[in-house]
Amino acid sequence: MIQTIIHKQAPLDEKYIQVEFLDTVIIDNNKFKIKDLGLKVTELSTYFFEYLTGYQVPTAYVKRDSTNILKYVDYSEFSFIVKVLNHADKRISKIFGIKEHQELKLPIYEFRYGNSKDNLINESHLLSFELCNSEDLRVIMRISSKINAVLKSFFERRNEVLTELDLRFGKFQDKVYLCGDFSPFVIKVFPSQENSKWTDPNKMKTASDIKKYTDFLYNIVSPK
Repeated sequence: MIQTIIHKQAPLDEKYIQVEFLDTVIIDNNKFKIKDLGLKVTELSTYFFEYLTGYQVPTAYVKRDSTNILKYVDYSEFSFIVKVLNHADKRISKIFGIKEHQELKLPIYEFRYGNSKDNLINESHLLSFELCNSEDLRVIMRISSKINAVLKSFFERRNEVLTELDLRFGKFQDKVYLCGDFSPFVIKVFPSQENSKWTDPNKMKTASDIKKYTDFLYNIVSPK
């Protein structure tokens, strides 16, 4: 299953790019249009990029240019995703015989090549196929660990549980930055036992599911 938010990317000059987030998503090769999705993904991304910047996390984000558009430095994106798991997903549950969604003693960091969840690779692949060098990998892992710690604490204070993150990284002028976005397919949060309005963000299959979970995240960061 490939889940993605449709966006348009355009260069501004040799230093910056603009990314426009649209109201369209793709799941299992099917397109869905969801009202105000692009606006809410832009709002979520702006909020979390600025929040992480406050903790000295290097991000490619520069500013919000308009309702659905973010400005980034013109980074060159790495071809892999860092998946951070704080709770057991279905695959880990099956391999190790533990309950799905069980909290892990320590976070697990996985690498996925491209956009497919089945393209699981390891550090040897990254270095052997020159997807990054050893220094870049060290920096990526350090930043990933910090982001996870900061956002876990953020959601715990709001009585929610951060279970997974999909993090993308890029380079600009030889420096590694967090890039990508904070769409509902990137940040996975489970409600606490006292909050039953959402169950499993990994099982979003319809436009209604996506809208409901996006609104759940959006309401957390929106001014009351």
